[in-house]
Amino acid sequence: MKEGVEPLVNDGFAGEPAKRCLSYIQSKREKGKNVVGIYCGYAPMEVIRAAGMVPAVLCAFADKTIAAGEEVLPANLCPLIKSSYGFIRTDTCPFYSLSEAVIAETTCDGKKKMFELIADVKPTHVMDLPQLPDQKEAQDNWTVMIRKLAGFLEQTFECKVSDADVEKEIKNTNLKNKLLNEIFDFAALTPSPITWQEIYDLTYLGQVASTEDMLPLLEASIIKLQKRVADGICHGTTDSPRVLVTGCPVGGDATKVFKIIEEAGGVIVYLDACTGMKAYAGHFEENAKDPYRAVSRRYLDVPCSCMTPNTNRLTELDRIIEKFKPDAVVDVVLHACHSYNIESQKIKERIAAKYGLPFLKIETDYSQSDVGQLRTRVEAMLEMAQ
Repeated sequence: MKEGVEPLVNDGFAGEPAKRCLSYIQSKREKGKNVVGIYCGYAPMEVIRAAGMVPAVLCAFADKTIAAGEEVLPANLCPLIKSSYGFIRTDTCPFYSLSEAVIAETTCDGKKKMFELIADVKPTHVMDLPQLPDQKEAQDNWTVMIRKLAGFLEQTFECKVSDADVEKEIKNTNLKNKLLNEIFDFAALTPSPITWQEIYDLTYLGQVASTEDMLPLLEASIIKLQKRVADGICHGTTDSPRVLVTGCPVGGDATKVFKIIEEAGGVIVYLDACTGMKAYAGHFEENAKDPYRAVSRRYLDVPCSCMTPNTNRLTELDRIIEKFKPDAVVDVVLHACHSYNIESQKIKERIAAKYGLPFLKIETDYSQSDVGQLRTRVEAMLEMAQ
């Protein structure tokens, strides 16, 4: 983005979403709000907020804590899990320190067993996530799990979670998602007036901030982007290769991939991960007979590779490609994330057969040791895209 252009999020923490979220959560805690830690996009935020609490996304994306994690965990485990556990062992995650309980989920075997190791540190509630999402029993069982979460929060914090409050948060989430998607739509323009960093900042903050607190920022961001379009201010040029990044959760040290793509001349137009735009793509049914079942359906529709068959991911990729018109696709796979690694073959075949776009699978971790190699591979891919 051109120098002097006002960023969408302008609060003194530009480019540092973790500090921004920490400041937000601390302010809520000082006002008496309880804080609940989460690790995954399957944690039902609507129930947490309906209980009057603030969700805090726990630390999981730093290379510096992996060595501490490997003192207990196997070295060939996913870096996200090792980093998460390392943060707890070294007591260096401020979000974990602020959290009074942790909501966990069974998305993968490594995380399940890591949760066992931290369960005695502070109250930890594990939700059994069904992984055959299209079966009726899956929604039945996940609805039960979400109700059990509400019961856990009520018992732990001596509060009440009403159906009316869950319904209210469903509507709040739909409003927030609507405005965020209006912002994301600007990335579909050629050239794009929004950067990947701005998208990342907004999606990161959107996980913890309430709709009420986000509304002024989102509405102001839309006005700023409209002005950028009117003034011809854009990121890259009409000839810059447009890149869709899909795959594993990407944050913190793993954003090296985004930076390499940008430095090589690419413009990232879509962050297709649960740490990016994917979490805001769906819609909750409003005024349903059972609001918990409505929450259950929406979360089961999230196309994570832990689901099988994960046909929703292919359908969602089709929608993204047709709308955002990428010139190339990068699939980011963290070391030892077997489900995303295996599923990458399906993504590659879909991209080749249906769109004929350059495709690059990147297997990486949080270290900087492969930056040079990744830069060479990304540059070669972008040359093919031009």
